[in-house]
Amino acid sequence: MRPRLIMVLALVAIVAGGILLVPAAYARFDGDDSTTADGSGSAGSVAAAKLAPPPPPTLAAGPVSMRIDKGFFSWALLDRGTGKISGAPNMTATNSTESMIKVWLVSDYLRRLGDKQPPAAKLKQASSAIINSDDTAAEALFQAGGGKPVIDRLISVCKLTNTQPVIPPGYKTVWWSYTKISAADAVRMGECIKNGTAAGPKWTTWVLEEMTKVQGSTAAKDQQLTRGGGRWGIIDGLPPEITDQGPVAIKNGWTMIFADGLWHVNCLAVADKWVLAVLLRYPQKQGLDYGADVCSSVTTQLVTAQPGAALKVPVPIGKAPASSGGAS
Repeated sequence: MRPRLIMVLALVAIVAGGILLVPAAYARFDGDDSTTADGSGSAGSVAAAKLAPPPPPTLAAGPVSMRIDKGFFSWALLDRGTGKISGAPNMTATNSTESMIKVWLVSDYLRRLGDKQPPAAKLKQASSAIINSDDTAAEALFQAGGGKPVIDRLISVCKLTNTQPVIPPGYKTVWWSYTKISAADAVRMGECIKNGTAAGPKWTTWVLEEMTKVQGSTAAKDQQLTRGGGRWGIIDGLPPEITDQGPVAIKNGWTMIFADGLWHVNCLAVADKWVLAVLLRYPQKQGLDYGADVCSSVTTQLVTAQPGAALKVPVPIGKAPASSGGAS
């Protein structure tokens, strides 16, 4: 019997004896992989099997355990590969956008310039509106775009289905911060920014880079009357295994609305493979940190568990499930 045949039979015996415990899906044999004339097998030597690395973790649709007492909670996740939106059963219900919409105000202004370069002062306002969540800068861009038509363009350009401009009680004009938007529409807005539709080919990269530079925490020292720290929420719920894959662009919105006694908090994050939005309202006494923690917890619960990955265990906020994953 030829030595090579003896080697092959010996390997078969080892496999049959259960000693070679390699998952078939990950096994690969290196060496001479040429076949015999009849294509029946390898004519080369067989080397040791090697394990292929597991796929990197990502965010994927799944159950979310969360309870918001005396308030509102919704979330949606867009898979950028398939275009599918999954989320809470109420992901078409709306919340006021607050500062989350500032990324659209900036994108709309820059897209409409075409090939023109904005004045230095306006570009500085655009940057501050995103990085520092500057209300004054955002309002200037909103007015430069014509006011209400800016919101109308958001709906038409990004093909939103649950979004509406709002005139606050006692006022005569639309406020950008009061715009009603759903979690499903929020991820559509995020995708609109990511794919270049919102800001156009010249400014999309710039907008996304500014979104990665968002500064400031929920701490009182970072929260001012017309601007505030917004680097919290979804970004805190992502493990290094995901953030190391590439930059994650974010924009949060948050306001304590005294008319209803509730915090209105929204979190938006945009990555290469997914877009996630979390929307909520809850009583004033719970503070901004509570909203940041909810956004973080939802994110962590949506991280896919990969073989061998050591990922953070999700800690639901509240005592009982109030939402589970759905799809549309």
